[in-house]
Amino acid sequence: MKSIRISLCSKMLFFSLSLLSGCAGYVDLPAGTVQPISGWLDSAVVEKQEVSVDECLIAPPPPADYVIGPNDVLYINIEGRPEFMVAPTGGNSKIQGSRVDGNGTIQLPIAGPVHVASLSVSEAQAKIKETLRTYLKDPWVVVEIAEYKSHPLYLLGQFRAPGTVYMDRPLSLSQGIALGNGFDITADLRGARVNRGNKILPVDVYDLLVNGCSQNNIWLQAGDTIFIPDNRNQQVFVFGAVKKPGPIVMLQSGLNLAQAIGSAELRDTGYDFKHIRIIRSFSPTRGELLVVDFDKILRGEAIPLPLMAGDIIYVPRSNIGSWNDAIAEILPTLQAISAVLQPFVNIKYLSK
Repeated sequence: MKSIRISLCSKMLFFSLSLLSGCAGYVDLPAGTVQPISGWLDSAVVEKQEVSVDECLIAPPPPADYVIGPNDVLYINIEGRPEFMVAPTGGNSKIQGSRVDGNGTIQLPIAGPVHVASLSVSEAQAKIKETLRTYLKDPWVVVEIAEYKSHPLYLLGQFRAPGTVYMDRPLSLSQGIALGNGFDITADLRGARVNRGNKILPVDVYDLLVNGCSQNNIWLQAGDTIFIPDNRNQQVFVFGAVKKPGPIVMLQSGLNLAQAIGSAELRDTGYDFKHIRIIRSFSPTRGELLVVDFDKILRGEAIPLPLMAGDIIYVPRSNIGSWNDAIAEILPTLQAISAVLQPFVNIKYLSK
């Protein structure tokens, strides 16, 4: 019964859309008419432009030595001098050691504060040994990391084990994803993204994991976020000369251009059906710009154009000229909803 209702709803939307498009040249065909159309899915597309962004260049591997930072816990062993040993860190922790504070220092009994942030373990060991020479003739010192807590990596979304993990060595993107125990069957890898600071990096996670493209296997940095969205919440976006601008949920059976525009409800007057714009994302680094003659579809001269999840449809109020003009017109709207857009749109049009 549910599928029947959806089908009926789609027909009603298309019928109402057809009535509204009278001024666009729609002519009702007599019953039994055979209307030949092109066999190509893009027969209504009057312009197609491939667009891309520069992918991240793989930097040289970072130093293999771990760099100490705030919140790390160091275990410091000073042979034969228990008065210089550090007690457990406190609370419920049974870890013996000294926690690096926000200023990057540790507190040693008797010796006092020692700054160790930004040092490797061997460098910290040498510095602590030099500090202890004031109190000991020839101190024997061993420093180890008891707890790694200064290089967080955030795994969000459809990981089997999402959450915060702490890097204990330099990690590549594929190694970071593995720390989340992989991803579940609802993962939308094409929409996966890597956030660094306030920017989305131009990295194609799908190409890395499915096609093995090593160009996307970048080195991660402390504070990076890897987000894999859910493919069960896919949608398209319709803006411009419509009464209900915003997201339209994709049906399980798919969604075509007529259904999306019908759901958004056209304005009573003032729209250009011959130059509907679509921004389409294939990955965080590749996309496509389409100009569609929707009037041609309504006249039965082209088959309905299927949409892809994440498509941004813009129904212009009049012929607006170039793609630069179209994007400039919808840019404020895209900025307002940037958090739910595909990574490619954010990188290409919103990152500047």
